[in-house]
Amino acid sequence: MKIDDVSLTLFRWDNIPPTTYHTGSSNTGGSSMLGLLRIRTDDGIEGHAFLGSATQSAELDCTGLIRHLKPLLMGEDPLDRARLYQAMWKRNRIATLRAIGAADIALHDIAAKAAGLPLYKLLGGYRESIPAYASSALLPSRSAYAEEAVSYRDGGWAAYKIHPPTQWREDIGVCRAVRDAVGDDFDIMLDSTWSYTYDHAIKVGRAIEELNFFWYEDPLADDDLMGCIKLREKLSIPLMATEYSPGGFTNYVPWIINKATDYLRGDVAVKGGITALVKTAHLAEAFGINYEVHHGGNSLNNWANLHVILSIRNTTYFEVLLPSGAQKYGIINDLEPDADGLIHAPSAPGLGATIDFDLIAARTVTTLT
Repeated sequence: MKIDDVSLTLFRWDNIPPTTYHTGSSNTGGSSMLGLLRIRTDDGIEGHAFLGSATQSAELDCTGLIRHLKPLLMGEDPLDRARLYQAMWKRNRIATLRAIGAADIALHDIAAKAAGLPLYKLLGGYRESIPAYASSALLPSRSAYAEEAVSYRDGGWAAYKIHPPTQWREDIGVCRAVRDAVGDDFDIMLDSTWSYTYDHAIKVGRAIEELNFFWYEDPLADDDLMGCIKLREKLSIPLMATEYSPGGFTNYVPWIINKATDYLRGDVAVKGGITALVKTAHLAEAFGINYEVHHGGNSLNNWANLHVILSIRNTTYFEVLLPSGAQKYGIINDLEPDADGLIHAPSAPGLGATIDFDLIAARTVTTLT
């Protein structure tokens, strides 16, 4: 089996609602561009991946993928994923991590389809389902956060995560309002999106320790390893960093050996694919560290994330970023928790998602080959 074609179809995603999670992710609504990557083999198997998100157009990644990664893949055996990953990684200065990740996902999709297995089984199945948590956007008031958290608790979801206003006093007020609303027996997390000084991070951390929050995510700048070392020494609540720590998966190492974080973080887009996540999750497990998988930025990335989660032991939850209109597009019957708050394993070979090819064809702008 050999790869005989690589193409990327750019298609429009319209009617995206205005959504903000932090100052670096704001969008005013409207449109973005996604990319459907197809890697085809000479025996007719196609592997797929999506590029882009509501806030990150696929146009930013497409040129490097076609110009620099496609020549490495053409004529190669797609089952040689480890070798091909290393070859692509050597081009990470001229092709983005998101482009490398998309190609890696599509190769995994091919391998699992060739084996006739859901991807998580090929990776080494560990579980058949995972609890889901709702992950808020930036909301206008304390009461809005509290009401949303209660609605998801009452809907059977496993937990709720706050993306706060990032003003430390108000953030503490939001956290107190949510805890008061949902009670003591429901997991809550805080994702402060790299927004605090060290002093403010201490104050917020101590407040949410008293409120029995489940984890404290990204209070300091994403490259502030030394600050995280000091912060972790002062707090008992689990600290989570590394979602956007600079570099690829090898740059988790200083965070581990310096004990700068309790949990590691990443997803298939920002860390460069399924290969990177699986390697890191296994490394983290050896150190007794959880690898909590971040939302993937688009629907098909979330299916890829799910397969990794189902194949590893050291993760707790599946993140569902709100609202759906700014996160889900291009998949028929996309991932949703059941009445017990669980996301279940796909059963079809490969990634198992039903891509809406008719929608993509209707909204195609161009195809790069």
